[in-house]
Amino acid sequence: MKLAIGNDHAAAEMKIEIQQYLEEKGIDVVDFGCAPKEKCDYPVIGEAVGKAVAARQVDGGILMCGTGIGISLAANKIAGVRAAVCSEPTSARLSRQHNNANIIAFGARIVGIETAKEIVDAWLNAQFEGGRHQRRIDLIHQIEERQKHE
Repeated sequence: MKLAIGNDHAAAEMKIEIQQYLEEKGIDVVDFGCAPKEKCDYPVIGEAVGKAVAARQVDGGILMCGTGIGISLAANKIAGVRAAVCSEPTSARLSRQHNNANIIAFGARIVGIETAKEIVDAWLNAQFEGGRHQRRIDLIHQIEERQKHE
């Protein structure tokens, strides 16, 4: 498995810990984020990770900023991205099972590192259930297609 990871300056320390955590699990990580003490803009990072996920250069993405909200908003502007902000593991699991979220996001100012790891594990261990949920993913895709032509 290969994942993209991205962060702004508010989540630089957390990104390092999550990246190490993933690598310890044998997951390849492509780092799009900024380093500690660097300043960067979360929309730039969210877009970069979103493009990598949409182009299937990676199997999914993990984004972090202060809240997880801003960086996920940027990623969700990329067609094919379904980024979900999760502050606890249940939402992370359900975002994969029901929404086939290909990116999760969380906030370094919102969750601690252990909760962040639980969120990552819940998302990684969940599988898209398909069925009635696929119809809704198809509807989201139709919205993206309509936007291209409006």
